[in-house]
Amino acid sequence: MSADSTPAPHRAPLQAIISPSILSGDFGCLARECERLIESGADWLHIDVMDGHFVPNLTIGVPVVESLRKHSKAFFDCHLMVSNPEQWVEPFAKAGANSYTFHVEATKDPAALLRRIRQNGMRAGITLKPGTPLDAVLPYVDEADIVLVMSVEPGFGGQKFMADQMEKVRQLRSKYPTLNIEVDGGIDTKTIEAAAEAGANVIVSGSAVFKAESMKDCIGTLRQAVEKQINKK
Repeated sequence: MSADSTPAPHRAPLQAIISPSILSGDFGCLARECERLIESGADWLHIDVMDGHFVPNLTIGVPVVESLRKHSKAFFDCHLMVSNPEQWVEPFAKAGANSYTFHVEATKDPAALLRRIRQNGMRAGITLKPGTPLDAVLPYVDEADIVLVMSVEPGFGGQKFMADQMEKVRQLRSKYPTLNIEVDGGIDTKTIEAAAEAGANVIVSGSAVFKAESMKDCIGTLRQAVEKQINKK
């Protein structure tokens, strides 16, 4: 596991981190898709893990992460959309995940789970669905390395950006100036401005990056929008 995976909550200074979702890639050559993203300037690779229960879709699991790790030294930013996130902490750590983000709605003891994730050498992330109030995660932010704000309903890629969710980002950023705040859902070269202005510094984008004429230019545009806001502070 890379040195960059060492948990360090609320690191400063804040940095722009672009984490494209491989869910939009070609699963027939996924290792090459990951390589293309890194070559095009991606900082992290966002891996959407769905169990067909917590969300209706079924996607990547431990074996795929383990296989991809053999071909990539990239930072694996794993988003667990699963009903029992406690079940998968050790398997994902062993498979080579660098961060492990779970849904607050899916566990009875978020604080204990955050600590367990970090004890297994991964950065610990917590997230919430659009319909869940921010208050649900606020008691646990001090234990977290990442807070992910969903700007679509979790489960499928290619959905429309929910701009109203950026108020959660604004509130988080005002309380935690150096927290890694991630936004996932409907982010493209147009909606990035709203996410960056609200205070998001970790950007997940799937369809927009993979469908862009130039993957490198798209990632660069996302990064510039975030850096512009960071530099204003």
